[in-house]
Amino acid sequence: MIESASGIILRTRPLTETSLIVNWLTPGFGRIATVAKGARRPKSPFAGKLDLCYEADFTFQRSRRSDLHALREVSLRETHSALREELGWVQQAGYCAALIEQTTETETPLPEVHALFAGLVKHLPQHPPKPRTVFAFELKLLRQLGLEPDVPETKLPLETQRLVAALTESPWDKLDELRATAAQARAVQQFLHGFLIYHLGKVPKGRGVLLH
Repeated sequence: MIESASGIILRTRPLTETSLIVNWLTPGFGRIATVAKGARRPKSPFAGKLDLCYEADFTFQRSRRSDLHALREVSLRETHSALREELGWVQQAGYCAALIEQTTETETPLPEVHALFAGLVKHLPQHPPKPRTVFAFELKLLRQLGLEPDVPETKLPLETQRLVAALTESPWDKLDELRATAAQARAVQQFLHGFLIYHLGKVPKGRGVLLH
């Protein structure tokens, strides 16, 4: 049975010399893993259509034996090419995609998480890469997962608590209006690192690089 979906690519990786595994984030199906057979061949119909943060409509044939389904057709909506003009944007997008993969189950509807990641992808190329973008994404995702920190119960100073609340609540286009001292930024970084480790067991590789 062929099924249709729209989604954003979280990650691709080689399966064979000619094929790719493509991990999607969709509103209705949640995370889906597909095999794009022959996608690494120069004349593949998938050529130029599969990369990090590409948005597309696609069809797939569900596997009866595993969670790895056969990708059939891809119709690009948006490549977000501006992301690739700055390494920091790509790194932040990749980290946030990895965090979604680590914290969500496959094939479970994730409309709010999909909307969150789509908003991040649009926001990134409009502003210089800053740690606050990563902090905001982590906090917003934790809220969607039901793991939002009970900030008033922490030992953070009051002004830092207010900053955490603002990062959680502010829409993407208002993040640059937030003001924070270097000490507050360090406090938020350390607090979130410890919180993520405690609740998730680990954080995806590369977080430290994004915050310096």
